[in-house]
Amino acid sequence: MRKLINYLRFLAAVQLLPALESGEETLVGGQAVLEGVMMRSPHAWAIACRKPSGEVVTMSEPLDRPSEKHKWMAWPIVRGVMTLGYAMNLGYRALRFSANVAIEDMMQDGEGKGSVETAAAAPPTRTGEESSQSREKAATVSNWLAAGNLVISLAFFIFMYKYVPLLAATELKKIDPALGGRIVFNLIDGGIRLLLFLLFIWGVSLWKDIRRVYEYHGAEHKTVFAFENGDPLNTASVQKYSTYHPRCGTSFLMTVMLISIGFYMLIPYTTFWARFASRIVLLPVIAGVSYEIIRFAAKHRGSLFALMTAPGLWLQRITTKPPSDEMAQCAITALDQAMSLEKERGGELVIA
Repeated sequence: MRKLINYLRFLAAVQLLPALESGEETLVGGQAVLEGVMMRSPHAWAIACRKPSGEVVTMSEPLDRPSEKHKWMAWPIVRGVMTLGYAMNLGYRALRFSANVAIEDMMQDGEGKGSVETAAAAPPTRTGEESSQSREKAATVSNWLAAGNLVISLAFFIFMYKYVPLLAATELKKIDPALGGRIVFNLIDGGIRLLLFLLFIWGVSLWKDIRRVYEYHGAEHKTVFAFENGDPLNTASVQKYSTYHPRCGTSFLMTVMLISIGFYMLIPYTTFWARFASRIVLLPVIAGVSYEIIRFAAKHRGSLFALMTAPGLWLQRITTKPPSDEMAQCAITALDQAMSLEKERGGELVIA
């Protein structure tokens, strides 16, 4: 039963991945994972996850920006697509690491190596070889879980946010032909898609485990705010900040959904399957344009484009929650490790 819950929790977190991560190549950014936080600097990333015993497991690795390797990846529109894809890949790796931590802890419990309560009070009795074998088993399970989840997640996304809204709008057009106009049809299609997204975001927030992910999401935002303002990275300084951050992936997703309505109005196709195919093909273009709008809005707060990103901040009332001090400490630990590795690689973190 616990394995099933772990899998469903991971599945839901992957569906939320774009909303939980920073949607831009920035000085620092991050993402909430299962019982932890991933933080990244320009040339490093680190993750800190807390076990039920209270132990914090960390991992850090060097990171290369795609735009520094290939100049064409920094072109407008293209950079948005590349950054999103890179962030999604990194975020998925972070989620897998957090899933491995949970699975390894579950395996230790199943082998009867001590309860969670005794683990916190007594030193571990497992040998290094046993611990390594446990991690290998966890990684194997997670590989299968990751492969299956990738297929399920992709199918869920296409079905829920492309097929269902288009089908519903098409059926409504049959009932009332007046709804078949290009503008009205795509407004209905976009409204249904947005409603489904909001219901999903809100619905999973009722699940205690996902609500904890939203709390870690809040911890990530607070820690980034503290860093950006030059405050010391401790729980007291971090906790005074808001959980709502303008560069959140939630804002990016909302912008994508709003922009897509206008894009689809320009498509002349009228048959169901032609419209369905165009929605999939145009997704990278819409993501790239949305990225540019968010970049512009971040620099021009009083512009019309800034108003388009406002719904994303409102939605963060759902996707972020106030974290505990322990959650904030996880985010601080992850950022500290990322910054340490950044300095080892010669990077300079200077706040503009």
